[in-house]
Amino acid sequence: MAVPTASPSEHSGYDFMKEASLPNPDPPPDSPTAAQLNEHAPYMVATYVRPPPLMVKGEGCYLWDAENRRYLDFTAGLAVNALGHCDPEMANPWIGELSKQIVTKTHAAGGMYTASKVFTCNSGTEANEAAIKFARKVGKTRTPSGHRHEIVSFHNSFHGRTMGALSATPNPKYQTPFAPMIPGFKYGTYNDEASIHDLVNEKTCGVIVEPIQGEGGVNVATSSFLQALRARCNEVGAVLIYDEIQCGLGRTGQLWAHQFLPQSAHPDILTTAKALGNGFPIGATIVSEDVAQCVVTGDHGTTFGGNPLACRLAHYIMSRLSDPELHSSVRAMEQLFRQRFAKLQGTYPEHITEIRGRGLILGLQLAVDPTPVVTAARERGLLIITCGKNTLRFVPPLIISADEVEEGLGILEQAMAVAFEHPQKIAGTKGQQEMAPAGR
Repeated sequence: MAVPTASPSEHSGYDFMKEASLPNPDPPPDSPTAAQLNEHAPYMVATYVRPPPLMVKGEGCYLWDAENRRYLDFTAGLAVNALGHCDPEMANPWIGELSKQIVTKTHAAGGMYTASKVFTCNSGTEANEAAIKFARKVGKTRTPSGHRHEIVSFHNSFHGRTMGALSATPNPKYQTPFAPMIPGFKYGTYNDEASIHDLVNEKTCGVIVEPIQGEGGVNVATSSFLQALRARCNEVGAVLIYDEIQCGLGRTGQLWAHQFLPQSAHPDILTTAKALGNGFPIGATIVSEDVAQCVVTGDHGTTFGGNPLACRLAHYIMSRLSDPELHSSVRAMEQLFRQRFAKLQGTYPEHITEIRGRGLILGLQLAVDPTPVVTAARERGLLIITCGKNTLRFVPPLIISADEVEEGLGILEQAMAVAFEHPQKIAGTKGQQEMAPAGR
């Protein structure tokens, strides 16, 4: 009897032997599983190595892949599923479907034309943290010495409460309790084109800006300002980030607030959250292929980001928020708001100094503390909020009807009559102004 002189791996039939001896061989490249994974992969930032099997259902400590093979799970989603797996629908591949949908809907609407891949997370601040990290990684890739590392943001901005996003939010109310901030952040003046050349330079890896500053007072960036930022970023090799967490996803009457710009002013990274989950926690960072190529496995991650429930909900919500009929309604409701605002301004010219915003992210700039108006409106059945300094902010649901606009603004008119004509009857509420200095 001949004695084998080679290991099994050296035999041409080894692959066949492996298939025959293993109960769960990884799906081959030409399998339906691989085809489905390959369909999703182009739209997802490659922060993790994804193993070949695609899990589609689970029960207790077991998982089944798309080819109905069972696995005993000793990972529990990195110690997440402490009570095991239960609902079969929870394991469908919604993260890939959502990523693909966001990219394709963005292209179809005329938004970020370089949108290529999506990193899915849990909130707006996480989306901005990812954007900041990706910008730093691009800077390191383009300039390995680390010289290109600074992030530029703007006064009256709000990008989040975690340390990176907070460092990009130059407001003492938010920063002082947690100082010192992360080094390498610079702040400029919003809509100041003359300052851009010196502000954004060879040390800049990224610029983050809101096309409309929500918390800062419903301040709208001019087209020329954003185009100048884009041009300067191109000159120095910096990444341009548009934070549309509050102003995006249909709120301006377009899918994205930056759509009014020429393609030459579109961003390299776009962040979103808030409306994407309609109350459920989810965020997303959309990146160009140039940015995605700089992000490799292990550069970033998230425990709950991209979970099936959040992605399934967001997939449905995105289908609603990308509807052109909804956008048309938003623009029509904006005109109703503006007509009534103009009437109120005519009645109280010394109190209402400016009307700002686009679509259904609108602001009334007051010359006085707005909190008595907020209180008077609430006591009459209308909820409104403030932002910036002495600004009333209006961000109703995008499905609002003309009758509801008229009803609400009728209440607002009553509230202003009391607050402006009989201020002694209404007490303000401390802390209602988001961007006001601490201790107000």
